[in-house]
Amino acid sequence: MNTILKYFPDLTEKQQAQYAQLYDLYTDWNSKINVISRKDIENLYEHHVLHSLGIAKVIRFTPGTRILDIGTGGGFPGIPLAIMFPEVQFHLVDSIGKKIRVATEVAQSIGLENVTFRHCRCEEEKGLFDFAVSRAVMPLEDLLKICRKNIAKEQHNSYPNGLFCLKGGELQHETRAYKHIVELTNLKDYFREPYFAEKKVVYVTIK
Repeated sequence: MNTILKYFPDLTEKQQAQYAQLYDLYTDWNSKINVISRKDIENLYEHHVLHSLGIAKVIRFTPGTRILDIGTGGGFPGIPLAIMFPEVQFHLVDSIGKKIRVATEVAQSIGLENVTFRHCRCEEEKGLFDFAVSRAVMPLEDLLKICRKNIAKEQHNSYPNGLFCLKGGELQHETRAYKHIVELTNLKDYFREPYFAEKKVVYVTIK
């Protein structure tokens, strides 16, 4: 939790309390339904919460923004971002029902009111959103194919509507076809922990 405060020192008391509850909630749920590697649960704040919040270092979503979280799993990056942006609406989808159950229960336990959930494949989701977010669930080309239909036309953020995804490693082969509409942000420029050495936020404009 101290890791979160180090990089986001202006959190309200409510936000701090919500982030602080995540460790016990995910530890408890993970013992019943495995949504995070059991070896990695002790790194929840650095590897999962702070990683999700990398998107918040790139863009500050304006109030009223609508965001689709594709393949959210146990709620990443959607839940950490929903705490950070309480006036933004998040819709979290995943094809695995038990993972959506965990995310739903965690959100309810911390009193998160700006999230909705759906157990489905993203291809089935028909709603319109300003942005899609995702955490390394599939290749960039596939992500863009399935979420393009969900991106609204009207704009009200500093970035044009599109996709923000969290990825690591060498991404040249994935981004080459989108070089005119893609932007890569190195998270090591914001977070000093070694875990972030090769982690990036990938943004693609969708028109």
